[in-house]
Amino acid sequence: MYAVRALSEASPCSLTTEYFHAFADKKDMETELQGSSGGSDQIPLLPARMVNEFAYCPRLAYFEWVDGEFADNADTTEGRFHHRRVDQAPVRKSRRTEDEEPEQATIHQRSVWLSSEHLGVTAKIDLVEGEGAAVVPVDYKRGKRPHTEQGAWEPERVQLCVQGLLLRAQGFSCEHGVLYFVGSRERVEVPFDEALIARTHEFLNGMRAMTRATVAPPPLVDSPKCPRCSLVGLCLPDEVGWLRQPHTGDAPVLRRLIPTNDDALPLYVQTPGAKVGKDGECLKIKDHDEVIGEARLVETSQVVLYGAVQVSTQVVQELCKRNIPLVYCSSGGWFYGMTTGLLHKHVDLRRRQYAVANDPGRCLSLARRFVQAKIANCRTLLRRNHRAAPETVIQDMKRDQVQAGVVESLESLLGVEGTAARRYFSEFAGMLKEAEPGARFDFEGRNRRPPRDPVNAMLSLLYSMLAREWTVTLQSVGLDPYLGFYHQPRYGRPALALDMMEEFRPLIADSSVLTAINNGEIRVNDWFERMGSVTLTPEGRRRLIETYERRMSQEITHPVFGYQISYRRVLEVQARLLGRYLLGEIPEFPAFTTR
Repeated sequence: MYAVRALSEASPCSLTTEYFHAFADKKDMETELQGSSGGSDQIPLLPARMVNEFAYCPRLAYFEWVDGEFADNADTTEGRFHHRRVDQAPVRKSRRTEDEEPEQATIHQRSVWLSSEHLGVTAKIDLVEGEGAAVVPVDYKRGKRPHTEQGAWEPERVQLCVQGLLLRAQGFSCEHGVLYFVGSRERVEVPFDEALIARTHEFLNGMRAMTRATVAPPPLVDSPKCPRCSLVGLCLPDEVGWLRQPHTGDAPVLRRLIPTNDDALPLYVQTPGAKVGKDGECLKIKDHDEVIGEARLVETSQVVLYGAVQVSTQVVQELCKRNIPLVYCSSGGWFYGMTTGLLHKHVDLRRRQYAVANDPGRCLSLARRFVQAKIANCRTLLRRNHRAAPETVIQDMKRDQVQAGVVESLESLLGVEGTAARRYFSEFAGMLKEAEPGARFDFEGRNRRPPRDPVNAMLSLLYSMLAREWTVTLQSVGLDPYLGFYHQPRYGRPALALDMMEEFRPLIADSSVLTAINNGEIRVNDWFERMGSVTLTPEGRRRLIETYERRMSQEITHPVFGYQISYRRVLEVQARLLGRYLLGEIPEFPAFTTR
């Protein structure tokens, strides 16, 4: 994991000395850090790089260090490329004669790992150079030297000072450090004076206090730091800041900080007997010895397997390492479960989730918002797509929406939702265009387990896909997808995923079914009937999945924040806003209703 302003390439020289042999082995250093003693009140050694981030933005440091979240952007990728040289294992050799005393040896050591229990910090220094006991840490930065009074920004000088303090703790004389800017090939000397040392200790104490907190520091307000930050999509600074203030009227005009499209997309594999293997940075799907598909790992958000599809251990390990979920479904689309990497570090978020789930009043408040938004979006879909929606049904659903906001129990809310759903599905056929003869798109109401007509078969498949999508999203942001507020816990049911998908059923799943039918993408030979149930063929399922993925990638205007955003990104934003609400950062959870 690298910082937002990632480190850069090392100098071309590589002379080493035995002074640093005990600190150069990364594995030994990691073992030392993991084995450090301490009671329940102690915190792990703080990395110097994280102190840099804390000086830059405390909220950014919290997400990276406490929550363990990170996201790449162009700056971090470029920084990692420039930094590849100093990340190599150091070459252990020294330039001195047999008669030369060790303390007079020339020191030129890359990638030096140091730690201090007394200071409570650890660091990997890009380069240490000097002679004898007098040494200088050199830190490499990818960009050009900033034209500031002190030659560099404060976060970089503080990080360098931490490295200097660590060298002093090891018994070396270290009076200054050097920042080397690769972009302009300039060296900036940073003296370790009393003012910088005091400032460094101030940041260290502040970061320790932040580490013990259960809620992230507030976001920066209209800061120029945010647009270039790789974690802006996780932090949501403008969105959280706006939601914390009372507002009326039209949607705000917020900065365009969040990328609307993500290059990473799901990979679906549904060929019976297919095998998924790894070849370098690519996933390859084979049917016997024939390669029938491939996808780059960097462009894959999740891998979804339908039916009897095999996957190699190398693929599972690589997906876990990259935090890419591996999802298992039946050949008909039933969601079995998934394999992921380690559980999200944000324990306090889940504790808040469990506390709210045990509070009937707050559960009811959230459930009302879910159901009201769902009814509102169903009404909107009818008004947009129905040939002649009866005004009585539209008005009745409006009253259902109002009633859902004032009910006094979850049981009553279930009744209101069920009534509104029956009104909605009674008019669903009016949104379908005339189909080819024999197509049987004669929808007469919702049925399932098993679905008895093609429309219900498609709805069931896409509802299952949407539930899977929400399960993956909620788990990725640190929430427990199996403990909900409206849907009550039941063995094997992702209750929170079902809660969150309520308002998106009409917008994503129902809309995708309408598009597939009305545009002729699903035809009469794309399903078959067996003992009263209807099942899509593999080809029909493939085309329906394509329609669903197009809908997920479609850009819309966010009804609360006013910027253009894809539905795929909307799901993550909603999940993160739910987390902000549970942690008390925002007073209310904003429901998603399209206009």
